[in-house]
Amino acid sequence: MTASALLSTGSAILDLAARLRRLPPSCGPVRLIGVDGHAGSGKSTFAGRLAAGLGGAPVLHLDDIASHDELFDWTGRLLRQVIEPLRHGETAHYTPYDWRTRRFGAPRPLPPAPVILVEGVGAGRAALRPHLAGLLWMDVPRERAWERGRARDGAEQRTFWEGWIPAERRHFAEDPSRPFAHLLVRQREQGYEVLPGPAGTSTGAHFLT
Repeated sequence: MTASALLSTGSAILDLAARLRRLPPSCGPVRLIGVDGHAGSGKSTFAGRLAAGLGGAPVLHLDDIASHDELFDWTGRLLRQVIEPLRHGETAHYTPYDWRTRRFGAPRPLPPAPVILVEGVGAGRAALRPHLAGLLWMDVPRERAWERGRARDGAEQRTFWEGWIPAERRHFAEDPSRPFAHLLVRQREQGYEVLPGPAGTSTGAHFLT
């Protein structure tokens, strides 16, 4: 893969997936891959396509870990419910949050797999990076991403966005992810363009050789 690769075909996604599989395990037997970026940047869609390229790799959505009361203060819950069991090669059980009923649901299993994608705002936070085999950043300017997110969610979520945007600003000001990304993912009219991230000159070189 060259310094810039356009993932416009299924074979290209498969090529990236194969490179991820060759990374050393980072959390017990699992290669945890973070997919971070601003809200509305297309993380869920990209993670879904990459998971398919990985043969149905599990995707942990951080929307299931966060809550109205803890938009970003969920690190402890993620470490207890997910990271620690996976580190020991055990099946994790996390309680997904329902954003409509405002309550956590029944435990959901997450067995160890060769690759697990962790998708959501904050997936590359400092407390998680030691457990990640790689970090991908959806490289969309925040204002554009937020505009897309608000358009996607409609008037029903207007109040939520009014609280979310300043909370996200604070989070990334205090705990930025992009400087530590191994790859930057930019959506194009056809597919995605993947470039070396700020951390790609060191550990990220695994992705591009």
